[in-house]
Amino acid sequence: MPGIASVSQKELAQRRKKLRRQRQMKIIQAIWQTIAISGLAGGLLWVALQPIWVLKTPEQVLMKSDNQLLSQEAIKSLLVLSYPQSLWRIQPAAIADSLKKQPTIAQATVSRRLFPPGLIIEIEERIPVAVAQRSREQSNSTSNKQTNTGLIDANGVWIPLEKYTLVNPQFKLPTLKVIGLPEQYAPYWSKLYPYVSQSSIKITEIDYQDPNNLILKTELGRVYLGATSTQLADQINLLAQLRHINTKLNPSEIDYIDLKNPESPLVHMIQNKETTKNQTP
Repeated sequence: MPGIASVSQKELAQRRKKLRRQRQMKIIQAIWQTIAISGLAGGLLWVALQPIWVLKTPEQVLMKSDNQLLSQEAIKSLLVLSYPQSLWRIQPAAIADSLKKQPTIAQATVSRRLFPPGLIIEIEERIPVAVAQRSREQSNSTSNKQTNTGLIDANGVWIPLEKYTLVNPQFKLPTLKVIGLPEQYAPYWSKLYPYVSQSSIKITEIDYQDPNNLILKTELGRVYLGATSTQLADQINLLAQLRHINTKLNPSEIDYIDLKNPESPLVHMIQNKETTKNQTP
């Protein structure tokens, strides 16, 4: 029994000694790992703070739309940055958010470029669906042409014409025109435009100057729809049923087509400079 006890104590002492060495080795490894990581982080920080990682001029910013590079003039009109500025202090997400507030831009992504240092920005432009004029009188005035003529997308977002053509100089104007105050028709535009764009009768102009009487310029002539209502779909669909009206009536004698009541459409004729009403044939 004494022999067994003495052997056991010896083994325990060796185990304790071994465990102490293992703990010491782990402590030493942890210290070296901390030193190595700190050195690496410090080195990276030193490299990051070097003058090379600085935006010095606007030419270091590249902006693309559909893989087409935008001009420096267009970039300057969309992006406000101070120079010089550390590349690492720039916040790409904040720049992307500011770009998406521009009326010409629907989406934007921003990333840093390390070699050579700079920024790469990819944007997705809004797609204009109509030329927007605030009123005929204002649009005919040369001094107000730029401020009162713009573009709108399918959601009714107003896009300044000069800004869009600066970003996309090859852009061709939409054939559809809308006249009136965007503040008045914007709430209805997302509902109105799909009906207009899908109509089998060509519609070239929407006159919303009088909110109580929406007027369409179509291949059949002027069409009065009255105030925007839930009958809009029926009114637009009714146009397709009237496509042959010009074969039954002289187009030059038609003043306008009245669809304010889709159940009782009327054709207003011009006769001796006076307007008369007739039921549609």
